[in-house]
Amino acid sequence: MSQLPASEEFVALPISIPSLPSYRVQATHYLYLRRNAPRIPTADDSRSLYIANVPCDSTEPHFRALFSSLIGAGRFEGITFEQNKKTPKASHEPAQATRLAGHRKRKRDEDETKIAKDEAAAELPSTWTRQVYESGSCAVALFADEKSAEHALKAARKLKKPKNYPVWGEGVKDKVSALGSHWLKAHNKLSYPGNDIVQATMDAYFIVFNRKEKEAAQLAMRLRNEPDEDGFVTVTRGGRAAPARRNEAEEAKQKMLEREKKKKDEMADFYRFQQREKRKAEQTEMLKRFEEDKQKVRAMKEKRGKFRPET
Repeated sequence: MSQLPASEEFVALPISIPSLPSYRVQATHYLYLRRNAPRIPTADDSRSLYIANVPCDSTEPHFRALFSSLIGAGRFEGITFEQNKKTPKASHEPAQATRLAGHRKRKRDEDETKIAKDEAAAELPSTWTRQVYESGSCAVALFADEKSAEHALKAARKLKKPKNYPVWGEGVKDKVSALGSHWLKAHNKLSYPGNDIVQATMDAYFIVFNRKEKEAAQLAMRLRNEPDEDGFVTVTRGGRAAPARRNEAEEAKQKMLEREKKKKDEMADFYRFQQREKRKAEQTEMLKRFEEDKQKVRAMKEKRGKFRPET
């Protein structure tokens, strides 16, 4: 196996997993850390670490306690789990509102706050008190500065003896909800919310849905006369279809004008009499320039006078 470049090498960070009532064996788990180097760079890459093989019961308090024991408190800012990025978020967008999303005007701050509250109320409550991640998941930890991220890597390299390994979950029992039977009981209870909660959520959902549908219909009416990407306005039974986006319409208009200009240029010399007239105009222009050049040469000779060579 070829060795990875120094910038891509992982540093193993061993942690001690304490025994549980259901599994009374202490285990050692290995996290793998390296500098974060995503395909699309961001401004925080220099002060963040990519972490592979995170434990399935990971939470932000777990990692905060872990790095606080390694490099001290106040240097760890937060963590983003890759599994959370891949989870799609439910949308309340009607189909027409989704197509016309690029045309929306920016609302005032108070309107945006109200809209955010309505959309939050339209979400069903979560049925899990704590998320469990897949085995071998990854995350990106953000630190206060680049120096703190480097200290975390150095601290991980120095861990050689098992007695010095950080204990996973130490000091976070009061900050996170417990797993096991308590976790499953809570899930079963949250899976059956009361009728009043479901009714309130559905009411909020349809308020958001109807508002976005109304906005999309008003916008479609204003943009109905704009052409699509080919420069045409589609007419269907019951009215014209929803238009293209503004930028697409402008591009379509520009393309249509360019096509008309090109077609006009191609048709300029189509007939025989047009070709004859064009040749005559070129000849006339050439004779005119020739006469102007003769006058310039004559004027230069008169200005210089008669040339007399020295004897």
